[in-house]
Parts: sequence; C-alpha cells; structure tokens
Amino acid sequence: TGFFTTDQAIRPIFNRYLLGQAIGILPMILGNLLTAFLSMENKTRRTTIASLVYIVVNVLLNLLFVQVLKMEAFGLALATSIGQWVFFLIQVQYFVSKKAHIRLRLPQFSGKETGEILKVGFPGAASYGYQTIRGLIMNALMTAFIGSVGISAYATTDNLLRIFWAIPSGMLAVSRMMISVSIGEEDRQTLTDVMRVMFRKFLLLMGCISLVLVLLAVPLTRIFFRDPAEPVYMMTVWGFRIVPLCMPLSIICMHFVCYGQASDKNGLVHVLSLLDGLVCVAGFAALLIGPFKMPGVYAASVLNGVVTTLVIIGYAWLKNRHCPRNMEELMAIPENFGVSEEERMDLTIYNIEEVVHIAQRVQDFCEKRGIDSRRSYLAGLSLEEMAGNIVDHGYTKDKKKHTIDVRIVHKDDDVILRIKDDCVPFDPKERSQLTEGDDITKNIGIRMVYQIAKDIQYQNILGLNVLTIRV
Repeated sequence: TGFFTTDQAIRPIFNRYLLGQAIGILPMILGNLLTAFLSMENKTRRTTIASLVYIVVNVLLNLLFVQVLKMEAFGLALATSIGQWVFFLIQVQYFVSKKAHIRLRLPQFSGKETGEILKVGFPGAASYGYQTIRGLIMNALMTAFIGSVGISAYATTDNLLRIFWAIPSGMLAVSRMMISVSIGEEDRQTLTDVMRVMFRKFLLLMGCISLVLVLLAVPLTRIFFRDPAEPVYMMTVWGFRIVPLCMPLSIICMHFVCYGQASDKNGLVHVLSLLDGLVCVAGFAALLIGPFKMPGVYAASVLNGVVTTLVIIGYAWLKNRHCPRNMEELMAIPENFGVSEEERMDLTIYNIEEVVHIAQRVQDFCEKRGIDSRRSYLAGLSLEEMAGNIVDHGYTKDKKKHTIDVRIVHKDDDVILRIKDDCVPFDPKERSQLTEGDDITKNIGIRMVYQIAKDIQYQNILGLNVLTIRV
C-alpha cells in the first residue's frame, strides 16, 4: 500500500481493504470466464440469475458488515469478495453437471494456440496494468488536492458500482460470441446486426439503469455514510450522480475493443485500451481536480467515454477517408470481407421432404457459379447427408419445432456449407469415428462426408449447432 499512499492514517485502512478484495480475486477471474462459456451453451439465464444474486448479496452484506458490524473498509471489500464467490459458484454448478457440452479436459491441453491466445488477449490484460498505474495517479491526486476523505468517497462509489458493471459485461459476453462466429463465417450482415443491437437496445437499457442509479444517489450513499454534515457524504453523493453516466459510453468502447480483437484491428484495440485504462481518466482528473475537486475526478470517467467514442469515429473516418455514414463504415469492415448476394444462397429446412430438394438447389447453385459438376454434386450430397441426419435424430429428441438454416458460399474457388440448427448438441466428428459391432454401414453417411470435405468445423454456440463444411 506504500505505492498508493504515504498517509499513515490511511495505510492501515487500505491494508484491510486490500485483504478483503484479495479474497475475491480468484472467483472474479473464473466467474468472468464462465460467463462467456455459459453464453456458448445458451445458458445466459444462469448468468443473469448469478448477477442478480450477486447484487442482492453484495448490498445486504454491505449493510451487515459496514452498518451493523462496523467492519469499515474490510467489510466493504469483503462483501464484494463474498458476492464474487456466490456469482462463481452459481455458474460453475452447470459445468459439473452432465448437461454441460463444454467441459475442462486437462489431459487434452495443447500449447499450439498459446501464442495466438496471448496475442489476442494481451490488450485486455494490459488494460489491467493501465488501471493499476491509473490507481496510483488517482490516489496521488486525491491525496494532494483533497485528502484521505476523497479516497474514501472514491473507493465507496467505485466498490458499489462494480455490482452494476456486471450488466454491461453480460451484454458483451453474448455479443462476443456472435462477433466471433460472424467473423469466422464472414457473415457481414450478422456482424453489423450485433452492433446495431448494441446501439439500439443495450445503450437504451444501460441508460435507464444509469438514470436509476443517479436518482438513488442519496439512498446509496446512506448505506455507508449517514451524516450529511461530513465532507465524505456529499463527495460520495456526487460520485453516484456522475459516474453512472459513463456506463452507456463504456458499452460502445467495450464492443469495439471486442470487435477489434476478433478482426485483428490491433492498433485500434491498443489505443482504446490505453486511453480507457489510463490516459483519459488520469489526464482529465489531473486537469479538473484543482478547480472542481471530487466532481472533477468523477467527471473524468464520463469524459473518457466521450473521447473513446470519438476515437472510434475518427478511426472509421481515417479508414473510409470520409465521415462514417452507416454501421459498416463505422466498423471499418474491409470491402473484401464476406461475399455478395450473387456468391451466396440462404435456405431453411423444416422437414425431411425438403432435404433432397434443397440439396438439388445447392448443386444447381454451384454449377451456375462455374463449379465443376463433380464438386457441385458432392456439395449437394454433403448437405443431404448432414441435414438428413439432423432431421432424423435432432427433430425427434423433443416435441419442439426445429429448423435448419443453410448458407452456401462460393469464395476463392471454395464451396462453403454452413449448417446451423437448434437441436440438441451434436458433434458429427464423434460419430464419424464410430461403428457398431460388425455393422460397417453405421454412420456411413457422416464418415463419407468427412472423406469428401476439405475441412469440417463444428461449434455449439448460444445453443446452436454450427457445422461448417468446405468442399
């Protein structure tokens, strides 16, 4: 704590606060990871329940530890840490059940993709380093201009609002999966639709939540401080009135950082991480703390959101060489990303009778695109085998109505079949390696497709089976 403050009255309090926070580090890391995997399993409801329970537990424990038991800073931090453990345990229950499709298998660990993981994850990891440096600067500024009372108000505001940051994090978890899939499939329409949903729905919802927090500034402050005559009281009230305003803008930054990571826009990602994690908040706080004191410190977070949003627009302007006029230009999607309408065909299968008919349409599409008759026939045959297998086995597992969405793409002389269904999780690779007893014809259709195809990839994301076949 000596790195953060030299005030000997504050350091013992800070020591206890850090001890309480340290108890929650492990579940915080694991809980955030499980949120992403639950999205892939289409179990976002469990994350929502875990988030709501986390909020309730945190608020109740804050009241118990701070108001009743007078545990002060340690109680404030401990309430958050226990909330993190509750959040993690609710989520992890699913992955120790037999229902989970995704499981941790340590014996199958491979280091081949470690380099790529580090490359993609570095900006996000670096942002925590930036935030640590920012914390040093912010504490030094508040110590010099306001004193320990400012640090107390800032820590109180930050600690309680962390509860509500789980909401935009949950929004991002769903978007992250969709962005990843869309880029992998070069699906231009879905990729832009994800961002449209963020602007039209997520921003509106987060704006309403932020407004509620602003209106509840006084009741939230009274959880921790009761005497309005104390300086820390009004400093905390201003924190709850100002800081929530940055949350909607942060959603924009978070989504574009995620999009930049998935699409190799590393320059944009590094700039946004540095600005958001360190430069803007610390810089604006240094400029505003003198004339405006604590409201200036809080306003720095809002101005940070404004700057990062302008940087996103500026980046798009630079790439397009004009002001972005639509979502595709704002995202600076390369012109060669995806395919034109002439190069793709989208179909939907409702029943077994449609399978053969649509397989013929796939063959006709390929031949019209100049694909040789052999590959055209094999593309149609691959679709017929895989889609027929889904109808035979997936449609009969329950009484729900199911559909198979098929996309055929011709790009770079490859025929790509993307088959997506909402049936039970099913990885055809497992069946391609199985026969039953002496019956060598068992699963012969699936095994044949694996012999025909150049590459086959299977994912189960957001409760959907996604099979990509390259012929």
